[in-house]
Amino acid sequence: MEVEEVFSSKGRVKILKLLAKRSELNISEITRRAALNHSTTLNHLEWLKNAGLVEEKKFGRIRIYRFKLENPKAKAIQALFEAFDGG
Repeated sequence: MEVEEVFSSKGRVKILKLLAKRSELNISEITRRAALNHSTTLNHLEWLKNAGLVEEKKFGRIRIYRFKLENPKAKAIQALFEAFDGG
């Protein structure tokens, strides 16, 4: 995974920012807050999961997504967002 790939999509960046700030959100909340349609959101989340930046938990039909802070790259991305939001 190249850094350009992660940040090449405005939709992916929106989703990453949401999850970096909110810990966990379900797909409906991500879709609403990112102002994306459901299938686009799902595609971005799959990409982010495959990249190891996001993880998914399933509770029956409910899917919860969270930023995977165990991944050093995800942690660095979160720090980048915090630096831009804080200053």
